[in-house]
Amino acid sequence: MGYSRMSSSVREIIRIGNTDLDGKKATLYAIAKIKGIGISTGVAICRYLGIDPNQKLGLLNDDQLKKLEWAVNNVASIAPKWFVNRAKDVETGKDMHLIGADLILYVRRDIDLERKLRTWKGIRHNLGLKVRGQRTRSTGRLGGTVGVAKKKAMPGAGGGSGGK
Repeated sequence: MGYSRMSSSVREIIRIGNTDLDGKKATLYAIAKIKGIGISTGVAICRYLGIDPNQKLGLLNDDQLKKLEWAVNNVASIAPKWFVNRAKDVETGKDMHLIGADLILYVRRDIDLERKLRTWKGIRHNLGLKVRGQRTRSTGRLGGTVGVAKKKAMPGAGGGSGGK
């Protein structure tokens, strides 16, 4: 009985960026679970805010959590231009860093635009083929095997114990 339980002071679940995060994990790895925020982006956010990336997310105080949520939602304003995941948006011309459902919607919109413009990538998307130059001769095949059929078993033939 010489130990104390930390679970009473650690918040179990924290909601940042419309994502439920595990409060028992280190801050860096917890915020990396947000779609659009990876390990390197998490390190940049923690350094910008002066938060220890190895500190458990559930141990941060309310002020630090508010700053963390602001930083996650505004990565484009704290990071250089080359760091964002959507530099020079087609429609607005702004540098944005998208997270969560916004990222999914923008990717889907980009694919639909490629299809509409009938670019090479759009055609490959329409056909369900590889888009980024991967080989298709031996991988990425869909469906069953073609051209090879097993022989049907003949009655009386095989490894049975019939006969002599």
